[in-house]
Amino acid sequence: MPSPFPGMDPYLEHPEIWPGVHLLLIAALAESLSPQLRPKYSVSVEVRMYETSGEQSLLVGIPDVSIQNSVHDLEKKPSQVAVSTLPTQPIRVNVPVPETVRQGYLEIREVATKEVVTAIEVLSPVNKRPGKGRQTYESKRERVLGSSTHLVEIDLLRAWKTMPMFTNNNQSHYRILVSRGDCRPSADLYAFNLQDAIPPFLLPLGARDCEPIIDLQVLLSNIYERAAYDLKLDYNAAPVPPLSAVDAAWANTLLKEKGWL
Repeated sequence: MPSPFPGMDPYLEHPEIWPGVHLLLIAALAESLSPQLRPKYSVSVEVRMYETSGEQSLLVGIPDVSIQNSVHDLEKKPSQVAVSTLPTQPIRVNVPVPETVRQGYLEIREVATKEVVTAIEVLSPVNKRPGKGRQTYESKRERVLGSSTHLVEIDLLRAWKTMPMFTNNNQSHYRILVSRGDCRPSADLYAFNLQDAIPPFLLPLGARDCEPIIDLQVLLSNIYERAAYDLKLDYNAAPVPPLSAVDAAWANTLLKEKGWL
């Protein structure tokens, strides 16, 4: 069953849902582009690792099961060891626990030279929220923007501050940035909202190459149906992160019209 939303489904942004969507979208992009780009270019799925801690790890859908289980076990099984009474009782606190987050991205390489022609990034919470993850990603982003490599940056998340760009006062929900290495500092920004379909765009390649169209809407719709997200998402609850009052009213009307509520 297809998603009831015309473009990006805000329920897919839930921190427990998005990691799976991100993985499937990276795979779908690679599968779609590879036959169109051969034999001159190859598509590589690369992995970047981030270290997060504490509540940040929960935001990317990594439950702290070991700690929850150990605390739960302690509460269920009273200790048999005699303990002296302390004059000051401690309070229970949580401490940051490092977690390693692995995130995929795509590189389009010229087969003859092995040169990276285009980098494709699909942003996740670890890229956007303040902290080490954002710092790591912004450093990599600056290196790409300072080179001749094209950058395609796909932001399908409403939460957190957008990536830096000048002369842009657009406050759209979602963004696709296409920065061509030979056109900087100018770049093409595809800005769209919850009510809009995701716009298709051309994948930048070498000069005089035929550039394929990337249709994220088709890819995301196929992922939604193949992975049966209609069975995993609760449209009776508010999406996470929440919508504004205006957007929530629009979404509720849409869901009622589609028969989901």
